[in-house]
Amino acid sequence: MKRILTGILLVAISLTAAAQKKEITKTGINFGPLPTLGYNSSLGWHYGLMSDIFWYGDGSKYPEYVWKMNVEASWYSKGNSIYHAFFDGKYLVPGVRMSFDLSYFANKTTSFYGFNGGSSLYVNALDQITNSEKNKKYSFSEDGQGFYLMKRNILRGMALFQGRFGESHWGWAAGLTYLGIKTGHAENKGLAGYDKKAGHPATDLSLYDLYVKHGLIPDAEKNGGQHLEAKVGVVFDTRNHENNPSRGTNLEVCLYGSPDILNGRAQADRTHYLKLAVHFKQFFTLVPDKLVFGGHLAFQGLLAGRTPSYMLQTLQVINFKQLCPEGLGSSTTIRGSLFNRLQGESFGWTNLELRWNFARFVLFNQNFILATNPFFDMGMIFKPYKPATADFAGFAADNTVVNRITGKIDNSFVEYVASDFYQDQKQKLHMGAGIGLHVIMNQNFNVNFEFGKIFFDGQKFGWKNNDGAGLGINVGLNYIF
Repeated sequence: MKRILTGILLVAISLTAAAQKKEITKTGINFGPLPTLGYNSSLGWHYGLMSDIFWYGDGSKYPEYVWKMNVEASWYSKGNSIYHAFFDGKYLVPGVRMSFDLSYFANKTTSFYGFNGGSSLYVNALDQITNSEKNKKYSFSEDGQGFYLMKRNILRGMALFQGRFGESHWGWAAGLTYLGIKTGHAENKGLAGYDKKAGHPATDLSLYDLYVKHGLIPDAEKNGGQHLEAKVGVVFDTRNHENNPSRGTNLEVCLYGSPDILNGRAQADRTHYLKLAVHFKQFFTLVPDKLVFGGHLAFQGLLAGRTPSYMLQTLQVINFKQLCPEGLGSSTTIRGSLFNRLQGESFGWTNLELRWNFARFVLFNQNFILATNPFFDMGMIFKPYKPATADFAGFAADNTVVNRITGKIDNSFVEYVASDFYQDQKQKLHMGAGIGLHVIMNQNFNVNFEFGKIFFDGQKFGWKNNDGAGLGINVGLNYIF
């Protein structure tokens, strides 16, 4: 990885020296195609194509665009896939910004680490699919492969409209979002018990299965559900640029909720909810055109009703920066932590970073910026999630053996029973830090390479959990705020 980063930086320096020019004003249509190619040990090889398409018109509003479209079709070799189309028109209708999204995420395997963060034990040796030879210390029974995996397919359709109050910096937002979510046991081809010829899913035990068994995920919710969310909000924005700001303030306050009218459930099983989401962002120029400090403070919490278990990790923002914003945990909230490690009823987080634009140049008639962003993130669950039809008492009393880890050196072993995965402890602050490299084209198309690591393993401080021991790596689009 260090060699790759060094190579990128050397190429950047040589391009800068060869192609330094004054920034040009973009007009007309502009494409930012990018092949999707990567590898994930849980999902396999990732391949496909994505592109940002911008229309700048006569260039009078550059670096703002008149409209933008983002499309992606990509697949993972073990079954997951992404199909996404997004349109954002800022100036097509005078005074009204219109955004539309249609996406399908076929997640045959996604992470599920239980409810309420530290209250659910994390064991790194169980967070894998196959007995890799790279793991020199431990092996584990096939029955425990994919212990922290589940299926979560998402169909999303969204329409959002925004406008300003007169000539002020204040504005309004209103929209509807359809979410069709199907959950169940993971269907990864690398899991034990998967019949490749017949296409049968694996039969291994997972944490998701244990939650269903004990009613922590009710029968009415174990297969997911459908919701039509309405949202209204107010926005205050003084930023000089939406996608790559160097100064200004942005505040979003959003109320959103959904009546449970699409699932045909009994009255006692219905999950109506009303929530509040707040995002505050502040940017300061430290060195003109070179160095910017950015801060983001966010809160999301339940005001009334009850959140269905399969909606806990869904984050609400007025303007998307990420393809599928979820948390707490991983690349959109606390970088370096495990994906969706912290699932609670109400939570907050903050992101602080320095953005250093160390190179600007024009190449192939496109404006480029190369930037790096050392960052510090932290977050916490304020109100734990309480299941509707059961409590954790039955789970905490279950002594059924669910996994066995054997030492490869001395053949010693540790057995885990179901009750081990419930830890009755208070919520604590989770922190991570790291650095990223961003390649920004025409102020709007931003490819990022970010590397984050959680500050410490909670077990060293008397906690019975951690958020991931390795280096979190994300390759994606845009700054996270």
